Amino acid sequence: MAVGTVVSRATGLIRQFLQIAALGTGLLASTYTTSNTVPTSLYTLVIGGALNAVLVPQLVRARETHPDGGRAHEQRLVTLVVCVLAVGTALAVWAAPQIVGLYMRDTPQNREAFDLTVTFARFLLPQIFFYGLFGIYGQVLNARERFGAMMWTPVLNNVVLIGMFLAYLATMTVPDSVQDITAGQVRWLGVGTTAGIAVQALALVPFARAAGFRFRPRFDWRGSGLGASVHAAKWTLLFVLANLTAHTVVTNYANAADAELPQAGVGFAAYTYAQTIWMLPQSIVTVSLVTALLPRMSRAAAQGRLGDLRADLSRGLRVSGALVVPAGFLFLALGPQFSSLLAHGAADADSLRPLGYMLQALGLGLVPFSAQYLLLRGFYAFGDTRTPFLMAAFTAAVNIALATACHLLLSARWAVVGMAAAYALASAAGLALTAHLLRRRLGGRIGGDRGGLLRAHGKLLGAAAPAAALGWCVARGCERWIGGTGGTALALGAGTLALALGYLALGRLLKADELRRLPGLR
Repeated sequence: MAVGTVVSRATGLIRQFLQIAALGTGLLASTYTTSNTVPTSLYTLVIGGALNAVLVPQLVRARETHPDGGRAHEQRLVTLVVCVLAVGTALAVWAAPQIVGLYMRDTPQNREAFDLTVTFARFLLPQIFFYGLFGIYGQVLNARERFGAMMWTPVLNNVVLIGMFLAYLATMTVPDSVQDITAGQVRWLGVGTTAGIAVQALALVPFARAAGFRFRPRFDWRGSGLGASVHAAKWTLLFVLANLTAHTVVTNYANAADAELPQAGVGFAAYTYAQTIWMLPQSIVTVSLVTALLPRMSRAAAQGRLGDLRADLSRGLRVSGALVVPAGFLFLALGPQFSSLLAHGAADADSLRPLGYMLQALGLGLVPFSAQYLLLRGFYAFGDTRTPFLMAAFTAAVNIALATACHLLLSARWAVVGMAAAYALASAAGLALTAHLLRRRLGGRIGGDRGGLLRAHGKLLGAAAPAAALGWCVARGCERWIGGTGGTALALGAGTLALALGYLALGRLLKADELRRLPGLR
């Protein structure tokens, strides 16, 4: 799974580099990025959150307790999801202007950017259906403990988008502003982006058939036991709504910064690029672990084996922490080098510099963000979706409050950098409350002995902080020694290598056992 995710994220970075080359990081890029965010957000709100967190435990229970091994339950569930997706997608395309209005202000000064975002959205909103299809087929495979396909098929989407941006750059005049882009360019980007998600989704169908699932529509939902899934999904919907509310507020503020400084790269597109890079370790490490652990944690919870559930959570936190902690310090130390490397051949260095600052501001927030993501699955293993909603509401409230302060108190050039730091602080606050409530639910400490997990992560932090300082010094030295693209690449590579070697050496000196567990779960 991790290898598939690595390949997917690597091709995603290539796609992102080409997207920056094609659209830059200013207001034009934000119109495309905002409209491409809308279908993801709506899919997650309508059904995606339930698919990811609730339905795997439900499917596992059905496979264990139903006389037919849960086959009829699966068919009804997939039929219901497909119907909801079809109706939801049609309504979203119809209401595109109103939906975009939640993310971007329609003012006389910003009218052209708003209209362009709506046009992009009408091309991109059909992605909702294909995201849902990918999600439900992926969860059917996960319930059968077939994890690989869902991690590899996003590579196909990236390949389609890489081809789309390459053709765009090779055959079309690259626009500099919202006013310069043509209808043909908008159509090419819109159709190509949606086609990539369609290919990704449809590629899962043969894997599901090979695993023994063949879709047969069933509409006999009444009295079929789907009520438990729908009831559980109620709280997950509110969980997603809480997160989406915070995301919408931040997007609106970030687009306002773009409208004020349209060529400076200080708004939503830069923030999205920074978050995409920042999320890489989480996507590769923690998501892969959670995907593997959730079915067996659900079985442990169903059978009352709380000790095994605590052990799985502890193992996940330790293994993910060993990789996520140094990654957070890497972004803190070398964020500007990441953005400088993207700037060469893609956009001017000045417009990419804020992206590096945002990456630094997000940096250490990766540690609590990743840990909370994993701990919330402890509640989902019990079928408890109410507590995660309360955690999401608390985290979102903190994020909105801090982001609003940044929007009101900081200049447009620095407001979104402040919002990135606010996101990191909100994640830390959310983790503290989540860990407290989960410990009470499990009836014991997740790490076993008193303070065991804190000591383990303390050692990892103690090894990563000096290693990050070493990496920063090495990177700065390389930049002063060699200039240009080669110097930036060398600085990033040498700084990363110095950080990694320093981290491993100090971790061994501090006797951090987690570094010896990296090959995988036992």
